[in-house]
Amino acid sequence: MDKYIFISGASRGIGRAIALKFASFGHNLIIVSSNSEKDLTDTMEEIKKFNVKCRAFTLSVADFNSLESMKETLHNEDIFVECVINNAGISYFGLLQDMSVEDWNNIININLSSIFNTSKLFINDMIKQKCGSIINISSVWGNIGASCEVAYSASKGGMNSFTKALAKELAPCGINVNAIACGAIDTSMNSRLDEDEKQALCDEIPAGRMGTSAEVAELVYSVFKSDKYLTGQIITMDGGWT
Repeated sequence: MDKYIFISGASRGIGRAIALKFASFGHNLIIVSSNSEKDLTDTMEEIKKFNVKCRAFTLSVADFNSLESMKETLHNEDIFVECVINNAGISYFGLLQDMSVEDWNNIININLSSIFNTSKLFINDMIKQKCGSIINISSVWGNIGASCEVAYSASKGGMNSFTKALAKELAPCGINVNAIACGAIDTSMNSRLDEDEKQALCDEIPAGRMGTSAEVAELVYSVFKSDKYLTGQIITMDGGWT
């Protein structure tokens, strides 16, 4: 079977940087995004410059049926997903009492239920092969919570607990499960901040700046290449902020 890396939210930002990092080391990729098909196609074209195979799917990882259909396609092509990187996520900024039920459900579905979907679909193959890795892209707000980001914090806190619990289930099968809790990363998710607000944020961070997508990608790849004894960990990357 051909081995592939699965990355959600791969059309831009952190997901795109992770995809290019893995491609640069010769890994075949399956990239998924529910947003711009053009951005996803552009990412795929960049990946192919590294002479690796790449499959791109425009779908929501919160939609189990769409993912299951994709998984059947991969199965028919004899593709083994050796690593699942759950990067897809959305944010919401505002008071909880002003938040709609629809917005709450949307964040929980995309940020948390999606990792149940991908894990459920891919871990059986990993168990058969007695190898595999799941890496979840989390947030420091999942560790400590953030005012005006209750739903986002809850979804990432759930992701962290999911990571620790699933790691215990899968460790006997040679599969490791870890998460990276990112601090302030310079991506479009922080586009709501103006320049003064960004500077004020950077002043709070001991490192004096926001992190970059490339730095997150570097850490993700290091976790992927680490010994299988590294599992069940929430690794914080925030420049000393929290």
